[in-house]
Amino acid sequence: MQHRTLGNQGLTTSAIGYGSMGISMAYGPGDAQEGIATIQRAYDLGVTHIDTAELYGWGENEKIVGRAVAGFRDKVVIATKFGFTRDYGTDSHPGHIREVVDNSLRNLGVDHLDLLYQHRVDPAVPIEDVAGTVAELVEQGKVTYFGLSEAGPQTIRRAHAVLPVSVLQTEYSLFERDVEQLFPTLDELGIGFVAYSPLGRGFITGAAKPAGEYDPTDMRNVDPRWQPGNFEKNVDAVHRLGELARAKGITVSQLALAWLLTRGEHIVPIPGTRNSRRVEENILATEVVLTATDLTAIDQILPNGGFGSRYAEHALPNWI
Repeated sequence: MQHRTLGNQGLTTSAIGYGSMGISMAYGPGDAQEGIATIQRAYDLGVTHIDTAELYGWGENEKIVGRAVAGFRDKVVIATKFGFTRDYGTDSHPGHIREVVDNSLRNLGVDHLDLLYQHRVDPAVPIEDVAGTVAELVEQGKVTYFGLSEAGPQTIRRAHAVLPVSVLQTEYSLFERDVEQLFPTLDELGIGFVAYSPLGRGFITGAAKPAGEYDPTDMRNVDPRWQPGNFEKNVDAVHRLGELARAKGITVSQLALAWLLTRGEHIVPIPGTRNSRRVEENILATEVVLTATDLTAIDQILPNGGFGSRYAEHALPNWI
């Protein structure tokens, strides 16, 4: 497994990480034991970056991750997040951050968090207060590295001035490229980037079904990219990507992940899956070499990303 450095503060992880959200939420019922087995298989194959959050089952996902990595905790980077409320509002007040961190330490069964993100920017709390609180947690040894999720350039700069930001995490894939506008800021400040939903919430695996054919708890039933009109166009794009992938002897998922790895040495995608076989497939993307001709062909298929927004309009993060 290749490794990459995220930010200028010393954080190094595997070039492909593992996103655990789907074990506990958003993609229909999950199975804890299956999730544990998948995380452990990922580690066996060289994955050292495991991503979770308080939001993912309100601590249950963290407990699953903690159980999965108990035998090799010191050999992996555990990333978790704070900032949501149970009604999906935001709360990044200092007292709430401290409470969530203590809960996360307990849920994970660890004495420190390798990477702590603000899950969403809280408009009610100055980012300087957020960064200052995390700085205190760093001084206490509870947190090692600081990250932001779905934050814009002004917020990133203001936070970074108080406590160096190691990582920005935001959705990024062949379907979602808007975040590229933030890359100059990240490069200037020496901040790494973690790409969540790097396979377009599973659409770029080639196994997408129309909205309404998933479990009722699955977010893809309401995802704009799955709705009539957008769905058919996205299926066609993935079909064309699949033809390109097959010509190279790889899967469309591997093509999509390999493409992300070409976007910069500071980028680490964290595909999520509950299937050990999919983990094996994803990790092989690190061995794929894309030529300039391949990259041009990909851009011709999806020059501006997929069809349809990544969230319903009311739920889109506001980058400031």
